[in-house]
Amino acid sequence: MRFILYVLFALIVGALVGHLYSPGFGNLYELVLYLLILIIGIDLGQNFRLKEIRRMGRLAIKLPLATLTGSLLGGLLASLLLGIGLRWGLAVAAGCGWYSLTGPLIAQYSAVYGTLGFLANLTREMFTVLLYPLAIKRVGKEAAVSMGGATTMDTTLPLMTKFGGSEVALIAFVHGFVLTALVPFVVPFILGF
Repeated sequence: MRFILYVLFALIVGALVGHLYSPGFGNLYELVLYLLILIIGIDLGQNFRLKEIRRMGRLAIKLPLATLTGSLLGGLLASLLLGIGLRWGLAVAAGCGWYSLTGPLIAQYSAVYGTLGFLANLTREMFTVLLYPLAIKRVGKEAAVSMGGATTMDTTLPLMTKFGGSEVALIAFVHGFVLTALVPFVVPFILGF
């Protein structure tokens, strides 16, 4: 619970600083993200053996496909409940949390739905940051990885490593990698109809 309060406090302070003062960070956030991934990679290299990677083989494919399927079913349900076109609901959901790609891809067809795609996928990432520590108590560490979608190989990976342990880090990385490879094809495919 304390972690969630830290995250909310950091978000509020960041929003206030951004509102009152606009520091020019440039690409600093990107460098910090790469540094975090490097540190997690070093940790993975120290803790995993080849047989453990083989053991996770089927899970490495099943989990991302289940995540994509669940996201698309959620998009179907949302489009029915909200009365929006099925194409838009599925395209937004197919982003799997990758807001920086989903928003612009959809915006090529509709600015309104592009904005919705950006915000919905950004919200997914925020909910993952806030709720992953709670979700692992209910559904398990590996299954809870799916809530992060494509973000599990980068921005939410440190969080999953902290709360799920280093044994979840490799699963989360592969999960995010597979979804990151799929999303750029699935979203345009849906929008093509």
